[in-house]
Amino acid sequence: MSQFDSIRPYYDSEVNEALCQSLHHPMMKALMNFSFPDVEDDVWKEQLRKTHSIRDFQCNFIYQSVRKVLENSSEGLTTSGFEKLDNNKSYLYISNHRDIILDTSLLNTCLLEHGKVMTASAIGDNLVKKSFLLTLSKLNRNFVVQRGLPPRELLHSSKNLSEYIRHLLTRENQSVWIAQREGRTKDGNDATHQGVLKMLGMASGEQNLIEYFKNIRIVPVSISYEYDPTDALKMPQLLAEAKQQTYIKEKNEDFVTLLSGIMGQKKRIHIHVDDVLDTQLDDVAAEFDNTNKQIQAIAQILDDAILRTYKLWPTNYIAYDLLHKTNEFADKYTESEKQLFERRLELRIDENNPVALQGFLAMYANPVVNQQKYATK
Repeated sequence: MSQFDSIRPYYDSEVNEALCQSLHHPMMKALMNFSFPDVEDDVWKEQLRKTHSIRDFQCNFIYQSVRKVLENSSEGLTTSGFEKLDNNKSYLYISNHRDIILDTSLLNTCLLEHGKVMTASAIGDNLVKKSFLLTLSKLNRNFVVQRGLPPRELLHSSKNLSEYIRHLLTRENQSVWIAQREGRTKDGNDATHQGVLKMLGMASGEQNLIEYFKNIRIVPVSISYEYDPTDALKMPQLLAEAKQQTYIKEKNEDFVTLLSGIMGQKKRIHIHVDDVLDTQLDDVAAEFDNTNKQIQAIAQILDDAILRTYKLWPTNYIAYDLLHKTNEFADKYTESEKQLFERRLELRIDENNPVALQGFLAMYANPVVNQQKYATK
C-alpha cells in the first residue's frame, strides 16, 4: 500500500501515537476546550490516550466538536434522503462545495446519526500546510489532493488518487466524499467539473466507464447554508475576476476562511442525499459511446440532481428580489428576515461598489435562478 502513503489518512495502528504526540499542542487544547468546555484538560487528555482508531476519535471527539459548532453558530441541521441508503454499503458522495471543513464534517455527522458508513474525504494540500492541521486531517480520515503540480506530475497524482478512491470503495467498503469541482463555489453557481469525473474514471481499469461508475455507487449531495459564513471573504476574488485580474491569495487566507466557516453564523443548514446513479448511467451508455460525451452527460446528471434538490432559504429569495429589483418572491420571506439580510449586506460589503454589491447578492440569488430551470419540468 506504499503507493498511497503520501496521500492517505492514518491507519488505526498509527492513531494512538499521533494523538499522544498532539496532546500538548495549543490547537488541540483549543479544539478540546471548545468541544468540552466543562471538562478538565486532564480528563480529555486521558481519553485521547485511550483512543486507538479513527472511528473512535470521530465518534467521541469530532462528532462532539461538530455538534458544538452547530449549537454555537447555527439554528439547526436538517436532512433528507438518508433513509434510502444501505447501512452496510459504501458510496461515492459527490456534492456541491460551500465550506472548507464543514461540508464533509456535517455529512459525516448525518451519516453517523443515520447509522451509515462514514466517509473518507478529499482535502486540498493547500489546507494542511500547518503540521497540526495535517495530523488532524489524517486523524479524521481525510486524504490529500495535491494541487498546482506540473502537467506530468499532475497526471501521475490524479491516477494515484483515482486508484486510492477505488481501493477505499471496493476493497475497504469505505465511503468517500469529494466535491463536484476543485475549490469552493464562490458565486453560488454549483457545477460539476468534468475533470473530477475524468480523474475518478482513471481507475476503471478493464471495466468500461459506465459499469465502473455503477459499481462505485455515485450519490449526488446538495448542501445548503442559509447564511454563508464566508460570503464577505469571497468578495476579493470575485472583484478581481470582474476586472479580469489574476487573484492571489493572502498569506494564511485559507486558514482564516477555515476558521470563519466553522465559527461564523450559518442560521439553518440542510443536506440532501439523492438516489444512487444507476438507470441514468444506462441511459448515458445507450446514447453515447464516446467517453468524453459520457462524462459530459454524467456531469449534467449530477448538476441536475444537486441544483434540483438544493434547499432554498429566505436569504436566497431576498437576494434575488434585491438583485432584480422585484417583489417576485416576497411571499417566501418576512420583512424582518429582509431587514436582517440587508443589515448583513451593509456590514459586510461596500454597497457603493456596484460590482461588490452585485457579486454578494448573486452569490445568494443564483441558486434561485438555477432552480427555476426545473420548476417547469
